[in-house]
Amino acid sequence: QVQLVESGGGLVQAGGSLRLSCAASRSIFSINVMGWYRQAPGKQREPVAITTRGGITNYADSVKGRFTISRQNANNTVYLQMNSLKPEDTGVYYCQAGLGRDYWGQGTQVTVSS
Repeated sequence: QVQLVESGGGLVQAGGSLRLSCAASRSIFSINVMGWYRQAPGKQREPVAITTRGGITNYADSVKGRFTISRQNANNTVYLQMNSLKPEDTGVYYCQAGLGRDYWGQGTQVTVSS
């Protein structure tokens, strides 16, 4: 099992940037898929970006070209660099790890003002 702790959320104006971090309680080297999801008020949780152990990344169409997911196995952390933020990016962002079953962090709030 693994515990995940997100950080880096906050309030930012449209066009700004944030970098989210997801710190894992154990080595992530053997975890094949890790990702970021978000949930806007009144909406279902949706995938934002995923990264695999082999270096494959995939993004939601709405964030392609603006967000970048990366993983640093040395410090057991996954990052989400978010640039050119839009108000519709507002929501709670969750880190996910696929390890037999899905594990989730507690989430970090991102609010983008217009």
